[in-house]
Amino acid sequence: MEINRVNVRTWSMLGERRTFGLALDSYAEEMDRLFVMSGDLLSSSGLDRFVRNYPEKFLSAGIEEQNMVGIASGMAADGYKVFVSSFSPFITGRAYDQIRMHLGYMHHDVKLVGLAAGIGVGIQGNSHYGLDDVALMRAIPGMMIVSPSDGAEVVKAVKALYDYDGPAYLRLVGEQGCPIVNKEDYGFQLGKAITLRDGEDVTIFSAGTMVYQSLQAAKLLEEANISVKVVNMHTIKPIDVEAIRASYGSKLLVAIEEGSVVGGLGSAVAETVAMDEEAPRLMIMGVPDCFPKAASYKHMLDALGLDAAHIAEKIKQSVLK
Repeated sequence: MEINRVNVRTWSMLGERRTFGLALDSYAEEMDRLFVMSGDLLSSSGLDRFVRNYPEKFLSAGIEEQNMVGIASGMAADGYKVFVSSFSPFITGRAYDQIRMHLGYMHHDVKLVGLAAGIGVGIQGNSHYGLDDVALMRAIPGMMIVSPSDGAEVVKAVKALYDYDGPAYLRLVGEQGCPIVNKEDYGFQLGKAITLRDGEDVTIFSAGTMVYQSLQAAKLLEEANISVKVVNMHTIKPIDVEAIRASYGSKLLVAIEEGSVVGGLGSAVAETVAMDEEAPRLMIMGVPDCFPKAASYKHMLDALGLDAAHIAEKIKQSVLK
């Protein structure tokens, strides 16, 4: 799929999860071993057009994530490359044992797709929030975790994950009207972070929707004469250790995520930083260790301090104190 002005705007309006289905539909002709399953979330996964065009490549598994992962594992053992989608806490939490044994231990080539991860479902509340999904998937040996920054990166990630042999978790965040980070085509490689902005005082590592918020926060901090480097850490596991160590010239490292501060991107960065005596101080920002009160998506970003203004203010206070 071509990354151009029209497509980028379309993907933004659709949001990450519906762009996922559109990407599969566009690539399906060349993906001869592709098979897709969904836990009764056809439209939420953006798969309507895909199913119309490729009904032989799709199965609705119903609301039974454990069984869906088991079926997908069996199909992978028979040579298929399977994508399975459901809301983030359902696919990672309810089916955790099946994921651990079939995808982790047996290393079957299944791509889990977590819809509306983080707080993307807004007022639907904690039963649907995907806050601990990264921590769960990071604990499984051999499991790759990818969290795209916008629609264009979803398109890139879908193709890259199809070509990748092994289990992976694709974390789709935000809602419709997803902010645009990538306006033009660019190089995307699994496991390799992308520096979107250079700076000397602070380095921000972020993924998903927090990449856009980090870029906006960097602009606000520039007004306070604080120079900020922003790194798109789209692959959370395996973490790009070289990218982290390349930022040790900063006064402060910051990891920002739309997920729990326990076991997520911040923890992954901290595990590298803790091994290096020359590493600067690290600040981790995300959803605190709690069940947050449900509200609209934008209100929750504000309440949790995950919008650009709050991010900038917290970094400024830390740098200038």
